Amino acid sequence: MQISLVCTVRDEADNIATLLDSMLAQARLPDEIVVNDCGSRDITAAIVAAYAARDPRVRLVRGGHNIPSGRNSAVAQASGDLIACTDAGLTLDPGWLAAICAPLERGEADLVGGFFAPAPHTLFELTLGAVNYRDVGEVDGETFLPFGKSMAFRRELWERVGGFPEWASHCEDLIFDLAAERAGYRRAFAPAAVVRFRPRPSLRAFARQYILYARGDGAAGLWPKRHVARYLTYMGLLVTLGAMARKPWARLPGLALIGLGAAGYTRGPYRRLWGRLAGRSPAERAYALALVPIIRLVGDVAKMAGYPAGVLRRWRGQGRQSLP
Repeated sequence: MQISLVCTVRDEADNIATLLDSMLAQARLPDEIVVNDCGSRDITAAIVAAYAARDPRVRLVRGGHNIPSGRNSAVAQASGDLIACTDAGLTLDPGWLAAICAPLERGEADLVGGFFAPAPHTLFELTLGAVNYRDVGEVDGETFLPFGKSMAFRRELWERVGGFPEWASHCEDLIFDLAAERAGYRRAFAPAAVVRFRPRPSLRAFARQYILYARGDGAAGLWPKRHVARYLTYMGLLVTLGAMARKPWARLPGLALIGLGAAGYTRGPYRRLWGRLAGRSPAERAYALALVPIIRLVGDVAKMAGYPAGVLRRWRGQGRQSLP
């Protein structure tokens, strides 16, 4: 079976060459690389065209107005029966394509998700990566939903579910996964299929990212119980703090309760982070450790701010009604 490696890009002149180089350095090369330019205003398309002039595997196509429509454009113009999908701003490990396509070629799955690992440039990014992204050993392959940055699927599946939902500004890959699940397609996790990405460089950029993710959840009706649980948890925290302020006798048990909750909530991030701080100075370690609860809090507040905006969009008909 032929394998088409696709991605959609817009204004990625500063990183598209890195992605293309990693595509062309795969231990198993794809039969074609289809890069869909989604209206770039910089020289992204020119860079891709230069690669295409040097290597006949690389093709530049155009179409779409957002990420899911750009992905659909790339897949529609690809020729392979098996589609491997990634995104700009990433670097593929040399064995990524072989690993992510193996379950498809063996007839074990119709949709495969690969792993993605942080490649931080700064201490803040290293800490953010440890807080927000699990190690591969923590992933439950049975429940893992593939992300568009590291995914492969059969063309027949894409056609059957109607492609990626072009109405979605975010979370389109998860909606695609759930549509495939409802249609009865088999899913697999390929832990050896690794792409590397740079985490957001600041708290502000991180907060914006999570607001948009949560807004996408709300617009698509995704994970309502998870979001409600977050609101209830923080309401409980405010009630506890209020009781501690009014009743001196409640301060000690209140602090104990908050401490136990915070310890449980940050245990995983601290465990991941500690091993990554080897060789750092005491001051750097203290800075990184102090960031953990701050990153958790900022992420939660961002999600709680973004989700209602998405729900409002859905009520206004700008997003899909709740998924069945």
